[in-house]
Amino acid sequence: MNILEYKGYYTKIEYNVEDRVLYGKIEGIRDLVNFESDNAADIENEFHAAVDDYLEFCKEVGKEPDKEYKGSFNIRINPELHRSLVGISFKNGRTLNATIEKALEEYVSRYYSLPSWEDAKSPILNYSDAASYKTSPENAEKHIIAFKMDDQRLQQ
Repeated sequence: MNILEYKGYYTKIEYNVEDRVLYGKIEGIRDLVNFESDNAADIENEFHAAVDDYLEFCKEVGKEPDKEYKGSFNIRINPELHRSLVGISFKNGRTLNATIEKALEEYVSRYYSLPSWEDAKSPILNYSDAASYKTSPENAEKHIIAFKMDDQRLQQ
């Protein structure tokens, strides 16, 4: 993938065939900050300049720059999976958020074993593997939720 990181901000470089330019935007922030270059050798510098300009602009207007990820997001899941996750949370004395956070940590460590998103260069699963992770209560417990009862950090 054509992903760049600079000062904690990320972008994916894309190519517009019609205009013959490389372009990107800072991902994961509410503001729209984009950049482009007709030269592949310059695109990374354009990204760096866009991030630096964004940070300088925020400073000038007294605005706190958006952090790329705040740690909260909404998801839509199968209602039966939702019910199963609530039940698992209750049985393990955890909040639903703590249960989902632990499930995601286990998923990422199982399929990536990487310290951060920036190192992710390949898909987590191929499509045939993904089919085995349908949102059923059995699969949620068997494949996604792998808890250790002594995980004190997430218990609340």
